Amino acid sequence: MFRDALIPLSLAALAVATPAPHAPSAAFAPRRPFTVVEASIGDMQRALAGGRVTSRQLVTESLTRIARYNWRLNAVLAVNPRALDEADERDRERRNGHERGPLHGIPIAVKDNIQTTDLPTTGGALAFEGFRPPYGATLVTNLRAAGAIVIAKTVMTELANWVSDRMPTNYSSIAGFGFNPYDPRPDPRAGVDGRPVLPTGGSSSGIGTAASFWAANVGTETSGSILSPSNQTMLVGIKPTVGRISRYGVIPIAADQDTPGPMARSVTDAAILLGVLESASPDPHDAMTKTCAAPPGRDYRRYLKREGLKGARIGVPRAYYYDALGSPGERGFSSGLTDAQKAVMQDAMAVLRAQGASIIDPADIPSIVTTDRARSLAGWSVCSGPSDAKGADDDCSVVFKYGMKRDFNAWLASLGDRAPVKTLEELRAWNHAHEAGGTLKYGQSQLDISDQMDLAADRARYQTDRAEDVRLAGREGIDAALTANMIDALLFPGSGGAAIAAKPGYPTVIVPFGMVPNTSAPAGFDARPAPFGVSFTGTACSEGRLIELAYAFEQATRRRIPPPLK
Repeated sequence: MFRDALIPLSLAALAVATPAPHAPSAAFAPRRPFTVVEASIGDMQRALAGGRVTSRQLVTESLTRIARYNWRLNAVLAVNPRALDEADERDRERRNGHERGPLHGIPIAVKDNIQTTDLPTTGGALAFEGFRPPYGATLVTNLRAAGAIVIAKTVMTELANWVSDRMPTNYSSIAGFGFNPYDPRPDPRAGVDGRPVLPTGGSSSGIGTAASFWAANVGTETSGSILSPSNQTMLVGIKPTVGRISRYGVIPIAADQDTPGPMARSVTDAAILLGVLESASPDPHDAMTKTCAAPPGRDYRRYLKREGLKGARIGVPRAYYYDALGSPGERGFSSGLTDAQKAVMQDAMAVLRAQGASIIDPADIPSIVTTDRARSLAGWSVCSGPSDAKGADDDCSVVFKYGMKRDFNAWLASLGDRAPVKTLEELRAWNHAHEAGGTLKYGQSQLDISDQMDLAADRARYQTDRAEDVRLAGREGIDAALTANMIDALLFPGSGGAAIAAKPGYPTVIVPFGMVPNTSAPAGFDARPAPFGVSFTGTACSEGRLIELAYAFEQATRRRIPPPLK
């Protein structure tokens, strides 16, 4: 589909790039042509309103960049073959005085586990190759109602990284590996499987947004899958409170923690996209959408305050997240930050102080520093991989593996006769039957341990573990640290706080900030540096305050660097 959709691109690009027959004099030199490269949503809207560019031209340039660079990056699973037609429709609407919303005529991409009826939705799994679901995601309806052009589906880690505990990020059996635009080279070590030398993060992908293939994209997260790729590709990511954005029409792992969210090149763009993704009223298909009240008009731009850090109190959860905790080999061990990462975070704290914030250091998380094993989050992780199979899982949370069987099977049932497989068990069998096609390159340990769960017999265990997750990460974790220190937010390095915030479903905003050595590259390789961001985490429904803090920090630093694509 990708190749077919790009057939008309060269002609379309030429149609908007006809050179002037004579060079104009300096006095009458035209303005530089508008470019989508590093352009914000606001830049695009102003250019559209001023007649400098059309939506067709925006989409054509975006498609041209995909054609030029995707062979190196592999950021795209499918391109919308009607993207230019939709752009023409938006242009006609604008000429007639009608603008649908803040994304009118703007190209946006969505992760391929988000259902679109006019584009395949595969989750990166070969069993779903070419699959068109019978209904679309609520968030896609919201995007189009705001005028967005859904230009493409992004690559992703297969089934949101719940296939195998050995699967690398942004790998799927349909697309292979995605590559990081900050160093789009494969790992050069002999015998390595072709994975990127600079990890992309996952399971969502920030590759295309970082490379200006589109204005922004929508990812999903169960634990780290918005924040991790945003960190690795120097983007702003907003992981919302679970329930703020409808999950209806999104392939699930565990509804307790699943959420879509925006990924963009600036806090402003991410805030605009967050407001569009949030529904005007609770979605009857997703009861969790009653969790948080939206701001007036669902407009998060009211929180874009340059002085947002003045008087703020920011806590530093030093134990585990900055400094080493525990012993190597034990569950919950943390080696802490590298010296380079510590330097980045010290620099960030200096900026926060200069902008009027108070830094409370340490503001350790009680459930992390406790020596009581029964109250310790550090030793209580997600059951994952064959070592945490049923019967060997007493010291980990079964929420993911129970949730995957419950919610994935329910999702398959919602597809009716169109479902390529009817149950998780059928998917596992299909993968075995098609192993020669690449379905089991890394095995399917996560699917296996999930299918071991008995939804009736194991329900009490699931409920107990879910309550434990929320208690240790929420009430005795983030909430306890916020309350004890009277702070607005916790400051996490990179995406390091993703897991603790994910368990109770709390929000985080990550902002691009520094670069650090790529420690995953082999010795002697001229590795380029890796992006390293700064995250602000709060309690449930605190997105507005977090956006204030993140925006003020971003405006004071402006450290994002475009990827060096040539």
